Amino acid sequence: MKKHFEILDGLRGTASLLVVAFHLLEITFWDPAKNPLHHAYLAVDFFFLLSGFVIGYAYDDRWKSMTIKEFFKIRLIRLHPLVLAGILLGAIGYWFDPFVGNGQQVSFLRLLLGIGLGVLLIPSPTLPNRWTETHSLNGPSWSLCQEYVANIIYGFIGPRLGRKALISVVALSGIVLAVTSITHGHLQGGWGWDTFWMAPVRVAFPFFCGLLIYRLNARIRIPVAYPLLSLVLLILFILPYFPMNGLYEAVCILVFFPLIIAAGAGGTVTGRTATLCHFFGRISYPIYILHYPFIYIYNHWYYDKHPSPQLAVLIASSLFLFFIFLAWVAVRFYDEPMRARLSARFRK
Repeated sequence: MKKHFEILDGLRGTASLLVVAFHLLEITFWDPAKNPLHHAYLAVDFFFLLSGFVIGYAYDDRWKSMTIKEFFKIRLIRLHPLVLAGILLGAIGYWFDPFVGNGQQVSFLRLLLGIGLGVLLIPSPTLPNRWTETHSLNGPSWSLCQEYVANIIYGFIGPRLGRKALISVVALSGIVLAVTSITHGHLQGGWGWDTFWMAPVRVAFPFFCGLLIYRLNARIRIPVAYPLLSLVLLILFILPYFPMNGLYEAVCILVFFPLIIAAGAGGTVTGRTATLCHFFGRISYPIYILHYPFIYIYNHWYYDKHPSPQLAVLIASSLFLFFIFLAWVAVRFYDEPMRARLSARFRK
């Protein structure tokens, strides 16, 4: 049986919780430079890096007995049930949001188009009152779209991508990411049509770097790895915007995130820490993909009701706990049973 990287599971959960907290704080602090979790949107880049490592670990040694079609089926079973749940929540929230007045009145056919393209993770025309989002019913779907693209590329060329070629891809995509970040000043983009070009830039280096870390067997052993690495992630996210902010965010992705992955892969956990990592790993994906439809409604409530700071903190804190509960319910009673049924049918 393959080794399980519990610390990486836990770190995925840590990053998920931090980006959810960032989105809640974003309602009050629209400017990321003023958000207490200034750089937490980089959790998405951290997810991509984790994904590259895990994909290599899970599938690199299976290609002698696995076809590309089988690989795509396995990945769809793993990812798509929660994509569908997120789109359903987003559509319900968009249609019945009580705090927008006439701001989101669209024809039912227009909404069906958004649902249909959202189910397929295809970027679609932005719905009213949703900034310039490419996935208007559930904003985080933009990153799942890029995840699918990375998986497709891996499926077709990954098994035949030698070490030197992979290093070249990582180096070239790293240069592009660094230039983009330094020129743009930050990497808070890819989710809207105005910065859609940034989405492939943000996925290319992390995904293939994660794959390279796995194939090089890069491991760093440190004591109390999970709490220490979680603290490092938190510090990287809460440091303020710098005069050379784009350079800082590039260094986070090009240097610090790979080191964190290597240290997480090289560590071990037992007891309660292992249990916590397992729990965080289970809820990391559902909390990320399911929370944002409620963020839309919270945002509209906040600007419609103009609550006191104390009430806003209470509601935001309650939502944060609710998202954890929702993620656990979704994975326990929907995602895992659905994947088990689909996997059993696939094996037949």
